[in-house]
Amino acid sequence: PLASAPADLNAEEPPAPPPLAVDAEVRRLRGALSTAQATIEALEEPQVPPAVLEDIVVPQHVVADFARMGRWLVHEDLGRATMGGMAMLHPDVQGAVVSTRMLTMMPRIDERSLVAGRLGMGAPRGARDDWRLLEVLLASVSMATGGPAAVIHAHGPYTTAMSCEKDLIVLQPIDAIGKKHIGRIIIVEPDDQDQDAFLRQAVEALQQGGMRCVVVRGHGAYAVGADLTQAWSNASMVEHSMRVAMLPRQANLKT
Repeated sequence: PLASAPADLNAEEPPAPPPLAVDAEVRRLRGALSTAQATIEALEEPQVPPAVLEDIVVPQHVVADFARMGRWLVHEDLGRATMGGMAMLHPDVQGAVVSTRMLTMMPRIDERSLVAGRLGMGAPRGARDDWRLLEVLLASVSMATGGPAAVIHAHGPYTTAMSCEKDLIVLQPIDAIGKKHIGRIIIVEPDDQDQDAFLRQAVEALQQGGMRCVVVRGHGAYAVGADLTQAWSNASMVEHSMRVAMLPRQANLKT
């Protein structure tokens, strides 16, 4: 076969595009990226209207917080489908509680997924079965913060599995971050026969656990905070610490 002709070293390179053309292309690409980012944000953060629940109006930004938190819980493996829930004291209406409904789909929360009621006035229609527990936990947190309070019921698999060990009363993190930020978590036994005693034990366990979390045996964790984000952070750290604690148990490692 014939050898290819050697490249002409003296051939002139194609002229570089003028600076104005490069700047225009950069601006076009930046505009396209901004449009794509806005589209993604619109899909991940859909607009939701305010909720009017009985005589209580829940602002749009509060409904959006619930919707976003529902997706976070699923993303962090702290809930699945209708497993889990959350509640908070209304930021503008004193003594009012806003909560997810019974069997709410966590990834698809909107204004129709919420109920609202007033502390000590009984559960509203469509409320979760644990409404009274949510009430007493919110009231306890509100006394500690001086006002705002939120609680998330997380069904993290590691925390729930650890709580099912019959003789275990205290969940103790073994990782450094868990020891520092979570400390010990008390497990309480569910008691359908004496609900008042169960509620007292739950509040005492929350206080003994540093006002971050209480676990109901076999029913997951109730993590609290001044707002939903702080409650979610506590729930996420508890689940991570319980995963770290379970792995050495499964491998029969000494800790």
